[in-house]
Amino acid sequence: MKENYIIDTHSHINSEKFDQDRGKIIANAKENGVGAIINMGDTMESSKHVLQLAQDYDICYAGVGVHPEEAFEMQKDDFDKLAIWTKNNKVVCIGEIGLDYYWEKDGDKRALQKRIFIQQLDLARQLHLPVCVHNRDAHGDTMEILKKEGKGIRGVMHCFSGSLEIARELVKMDWYIGVDGPLTFKNAAKLPEIVKEIPLEKILVETDCPYMAPSPMRGKRNEPAFVRYVAEKLAELKGVDFQSVARQTTINAKTLYTRLEEV
Repeated sequence: MKENYIIDTHSHINSEKFDQDRGKIIANAKENGVGAIINMGDTMESSKHVLQLAQDYDICYAGVGVHPEEAFEMQKDDFDKLAIWTKNNKVVCIGEIGLDYYWEKDGDKRALQKRIFIQQLDLARQLHLPVCVHNRDAHGDTMEILKKEGKGIRGVMHCFSGSLEIARELVKMDWYIGVDGPLTFKNAAKLPEIVKEIPLEKILVETDCPYMAPSPMRGKRNEPAFVRYVAEKLAELKGVDFQSVARQTTINAKTLYTRLEEV
């Protein structure tokens, strides 16, 4: 691995927003020192798509799973498909999965989210794979489920938006927190202070592109090459140089996602 390589641990370049120039975006990531892009599935269809991208591009890896906003009553056939897809060594995790109460206020639909979250955690345990967790406005239920149903599973809380207390709990559980564009925003609120308190050894950098482009690219379509700006902000907050952040966050990514060993 080159000294300044960095890994975008959470991306969505399967998005239709990249349909016209996906190859160019991936080439741009390489030119900007990105050693790997992990594309996360959020539906069964998108999970199939990110696996295809992983097969088509050497820099791409995949997570497969169903996002809470896309929750449906998953059947045995759905879990069987996910399990089959994970036989490909470029599938590094089950993700992104979790809870999202920001948009969903209906009690029954929230219960469905919890149900498929637990089921996918169980699948990850059976497959000996880590997980990538989405948690928006559902901190209490997410942590309760992870503590009860997530035993023996490692993972990352993607796009971390919780409290310092939750971040510390995750570190104690040997989990990681993922930081992306919002870390660089002027109105980032508590996140920069939380990042200062959490060991660099427990942080992953990500873009969540095409969403939430970091400063100074805010307002533009986000892309994996922009993960550098997140890492630069992290280096500033930690009082270290960019190379140290690139090196350590890449080690972190490969420690969690062991199938990245060739990067």
